Order: sequence, then structure tokens, then C-alpha cells
Amino acid sequence: MKNILNKIEYNSPVVLTFSLLATAIFFIDKIIPLDIINSLFVYRGGFSLISLIQMILWPLGHASIDHLLGNITLILLIGPMLEEKYSSKTILILIIITTVVIGFFQAIIFGSGILGASGIVFMMIMLTSFTNMKDGKIPLTFIFIAILFLAKEIYNGLFVTNNISELGHILGALVGMGYIYIVQKNKKKQII
Repeated sequence: MKNILNKIEYNSPVVLTFSLLATAIFFIDKIIPLDIINSLFVYRGGFSLISLIQMILWPLGHASIDHLLGNITLILLIGPMLEEKYSSKTILILIIITTVVIGFFQAIIFGSGILGASGIVFMMIMLTSFTNMKDGKIPLTFIFIAILFLAKEIYNGLFVTNNISELGHILGALVGMGYIYIVQKNKKKQII
């Protein structure tokens, strides 16, 4: 047993810590009836001290087990590869930027509450599409995934009534694309 435990590696600290926190928060909220998700992990706008804390923590809260598993499964599938390619620090910064950008626009445009890591998932999906980029060329897989995901979110935002922040998904994707654009622009400057 000790040999097996010695072989287990905490291989992706940002992704694993995020996923473990989100999972723990969800189950603690279900086991102990304190309504901590609604109290601390939903951002509804505003700039009080509690609102600012919620503006950073809201991606860790999830409304249902399906919501949690959908987001965390994708984060655990693609996040470690991204963390290895771009570094733990970069992924953490991108998660924070995605969180703040989505929270800010959600509060200004809709004024409604937001929770869940879907925007972070979309940011990671966009980053994943560029992991095999060579010589500054845009992968066709990126174009295809961007069109599919963004078209779905725009369609749902315009024609489907639900409690999902399609804007959050789109903004998360834009953060991922923005990062890739900045990285590629800096690579071109280094070549010149």
C-alpha cells in the first residue's frame, strides 16, 4: 500500500486544488444545512466586502451534482495538460481573470447571481485548441470548436430561457482566446 501511495503525484496543483475545493464545498453544503453556497459562492454584483469575496469565490459553487460533475470532469480532463504547457501560475492567473471578467459583466449587464465553473471550462477549451499550434498557424480544430461552442451559446442566449449564463461561457472563451493572441503576438516580437 505504501508503494502505491508513493507513486501518486499531485500532478496539477491548480486544477486539483480547484476541483477538490469545488467538490468539498458542494458536499459540505449538502451535508450541513448552512446554505454556504448561496451565502458565499454566488456573486450577485456589488462592491461590499462580502460581494468582493463572492466575486472571487463564485466559480467554486455549483447548483447541482450534474452541474458540478459537468464542470469538474472537463476541468480535470483538460486542465492538467494546460497546466503542464502554460504553467500553474499562468492557469491560476487565467482562472482569476476569467472569474473577475465574467462576474463584472454579469453584474453590470444582468444584475443576477452567478455560480459555477463553466466560464473557466470554456477558457480551457479555447486554450486546448491551441496546444498543438505550430509556426503561428491557426489550427482548424480551434476554428471548428470556437464556431460550434460560440454559436451554441449565442443561440441559447437569444432563443432559450434557462438559468445558464451564456455570456459567462462566451467571456470565458474570449479570455482563453485573448491569452493565446497575446502569447502569439509576443512570440512574433521575439522573432523580429
